[in-house]
Amino acid sequence: MSTFQTITPIDNSVYFEDKLNTQDDINRVLKEAKTAQLEWAKLSLEEKKGYIQQFIDEIVSKKDEIARGITLQMGRPVSQSIFEVNGFKERAEYMLNLADESLEPYYPKQIDGFERKIIKEPLGVICLISPWNYPFLTSVNVLIPALLAGNSVILRHSLQTPLVAKQYKEAFQRAGLPESVFDILYLNHEDSAVLLADKRVDGVFFTGSVGGGIAVQDAIKEKFIPCGLELGGKDPAYVRADADLDYSVGNLVDGSFFNSGQSCCGIERIYVDEKIYDDFIEKFVKLTKQYKLGDPLMSDVNLGPMVKISASEFVRKQIKEAIDGGAKSLVDEKLFPASKKGTPYLAPTVLVNVNHSMSVMNEESFGPVVGIMKVKSDEEAITLMNDSLYGLTASIWTKDIKKAEELSTQIETGTVFMNRCDYLDPGLAWTGVKDTGRGISLSTFGFEQVTRVKSIHFKII
Repeated sequence: MSTFQTITPIDNSVYFEDKLNTQDDINRVLKEAKTAQLEWAKLSLEEKKGYIQQFIDEIVSKKDEIARGITLQMGRPVSQSIFEVNGFKERAEYMLNLADESLEPYYPKQIDGFERKIIKEPLGVICLISPWNYPFLTSVNVLIPALLAGNSVILRHSLQTPLVAKQYKEAFQRAGLPESVFDILYLNHEDSAVLLADKRVDGVFFTGSVGGGIAVQDAIKEKFIPCGLELGGKDPAYVRADADLDYSVGNLVDGSFFNSGQSCCGIERIYVDEKIYDDFIEKFVKLTKQYKLGDPLMSDVNLGPMVKISASEFVRKQIKEAIDGGAKSLVDEKLFPASKKGTPYLAPTVLVNVNHSMSVMNEESFGPVVGIMKVKSDEEAITLMNDSLYGLTASIWTKDIKKAEELSTQIETGTVFMNRCDYLDPGLAWTGVKDTGRGISLSTFGFEQVTRVKSIHFKII
């Protein structure tokens, strides 16, 4: 039987090792999930909510242990990892409270002599494939609505954060969830495709790379099932001349470098009105230099390593290509002694004199680097913001809400922020356009993704 290892980016040692599941395991888990789902769907929504609330409480009860585990698995500073557990609770309970209105039947205009309504039924067995960068927050988006809707869920989590899957399973067991309503599998890419292709899988939800999304589509090409794909991003910000400069800088620096830039909706490119460009750059660089890069287990460190050496080397290559092409780096890497080639540790990098011919401005970086360009008008900013293969979020920094509303209709993206960034509101649909993928999670619309509708059309005689 094959095994896998999780290498901690803190010191590149083996943090966790376990056996990979086999195709026999896949068959067993699917068989049990299919049977368990039929009974789970019969429970009332209130009964399901009781199990889910207990599960949430079980996770939160171990938040300090979980936060440290997140740091050890993927490198985020431990001072920040605790907020992921808090965010998990907030998001999970929001969806829990949204379930009643989201799952209730829809009644069209009444016609005498008829009983007519549209009900929502569970899909059946759902496969959830989640990434390492926000291992709880990315998985909870679909997990909670899927279970509340009456589905069973099989979680294939990233092998970079395998303990998250294990902690989920243990928490569900302590919460008393019926056996096999939720289960986990540790799988390589080949066996993941086998799982998804199985006829017993009724829905797939994946968060990851564009290449991964294409692989998911290919795995299910012989059947017609719902498939949610949250893929890449190259999220832009536009700072207008009337923006609150200090506020904008503070939030955009954080949006660029939090989690070492490893956020699907992190800021990767910024366009600044020429009237305030110089002041913006000065303040942005000054604040960036205040970051402390180092061992993420240290309480005073606010910038940890990237997830692995190959990831940091990819970003280093983007930076070098940009500089070779005429860009200028405004933050001396020597200010961050921990930043060294051949390691996952990479200093925060601010690039100017960039353009859209450079990969750092058109290809997802997923690291602590941001390119900043000067613009002369709203029209130029919008053109540049839309000049991307991706469309997850975009942000406008301004005091003029009417202008922000006007511009928001012109931006090709799933979410438009004004005066904030890098945030998921569980009351709003999380979605994207272009190569960012398809489908919706969160909000009442998220429940529609994990259910199918059935029309009830009764004639009364």
